Amino acid sequence: MTAEEQAAAHATPTAGDPVRDGSTTSEDPGNSGNSGRWPATAVFFLNGLTLSTYVVRLASLKSKHHLSDGQLGLIGMVFAVAAIGCMQGVGPVTARLGTRPVLRTSLVVMPVLLALVGLVGGVVELVVVVMALGAMHGTTDAAMNTHAVTVQQRIGRPILNGCHAAWSISAVVASLTTAALERAGVSFAMHLAVAAAVLMAGGLLLGRLLVETGTRDRAPTPSPAQRHRGQRGGWSRQAVALGLTGTALMVCEGAALGWSAIFLHDSRGASLGLAATAVTAYTGAQAVGRVIGDRLTLHFSAPALFRTGGLVAACGLAMALLSPNPVAAIGGFAVAGAGASVLIPLAYSAAGQAKADSPEAAALISRFTTFTYAGTLFGPAMIGWAAEFAGLTWTLAALIPVLCGVALLSPLPSAVPHRFTGCDPARSRSCSKRSSTRSRR
Repeated sequence: MTAEEQAAAHATPTAGDPVRDGSTTSEDPGNSGNSGRWPATAVFFLNGLTLSTYVVRLASLKSKHHLSDGQLGLIGMVFAVAAIGCMQGVGPVTARLGTRPVLRTSLVVMPVLLALVGLVGGVVELVVVVMALGAMHGTTDAAMNTHAVTVQQRIGRPILNGCHAAWSISAVVASLTTAALERAGVSFAMHLAVAAAVLMAGGLLLGRLLVETGTRDRAPTPSPAQRHRGQRGGWSRQAVALGLTGTALMVCEGAALGWSAIFLHDSRGASLGLAATAVTAYTGAQAVGRVIGDRLTLHFSAPALFRTGGLVAACGLAMALLSPNPVAAIGGFAVAGAGASVLIPLAYSAAGQAKADSPEAAALISRFTTFTYAGTLFGPAMIGWAAEFAGLTWTLAALIPVLCGVALLSPLPSAVPHRFTGCDPARSRSCSKRSSTRSRR
């Protein structure tokens, strides 16, 4: 490299170089205007759309391969184990390379695997493809949350609620699209192939817009000991505490999604059609709560919002269980969804803030994702097993103190960092005043 080239390289700003307005500049198109917020949100939408398309076509998959319930359950377990296993390696990779190359790869590979799910003809080949799809989903899930947390810290505004809202909306889009295509007579394989083509095009376009989030964005430069812990660790006491919070929250969410309709039908005598609206009410209120959740985070401290959301969710669940009227119970599940909407995004933010300036941050987010995924996987089954002994009503009622305990005892940061106030304390005396005012709320 010539002296002129070296000078040009040093003069070129990187993704981690600050500029006057507090944002960053990069060669990436995604940095212009939004500093990567909307591309980060779009990753959640594409990943959620891929997974939801696979999930809503499981009945077709079962029919095509003549699978029993047990065989389909084992295939689901293969998917989950592969996802959890790959999550363990995402932290060190993203800490070293950044999340952008990981997401650019996974957003293109996942649609290919989705198409193969509809094309393979044998059960063995299906298991292999589903295992690969689970691995790529787990990789994407951990990387996209790490990416969103990093972008959130960079731009100084909360975005996690909006990202998770995009995930919730993608599930609705997938279910409505599937219903329309099935009514139109589109085959299972054709549906997945067309969906894969659309998702791949979206992934290729989105990959160019993602901002760089490598370790060069983090300051100060980590010591060799810190780098070693970031690559090999991640199972600290703090990680376990936050992880158990995530597991408890996902068990409660799984109970609402998987058992609310059954509760209304079996215990309140609601028709199957009316009972199913409990899930719609919960997810709809959750999506709305997440859409406005980032604005709420700007106006209230994270611990206060987390406590309020958890207590509102507990009150909504209590209302649903105590009401003898099915319609009122559905309203209770809607309240529970609204309260719970901000909990997981705030917990992810807490995981990212815990080691914000260390390579351990990516590992911590990967570990937290593992805990939440475990809650999603095992939560509904645990509810079913407990209901066999205590009854479904009492089992769901036991989740009320769990929500209250999580809301009041979870180890979220007690102060709002300056990056969530939209100002730089190094350049503004008013920044510390704003932070201290908000932390007292």
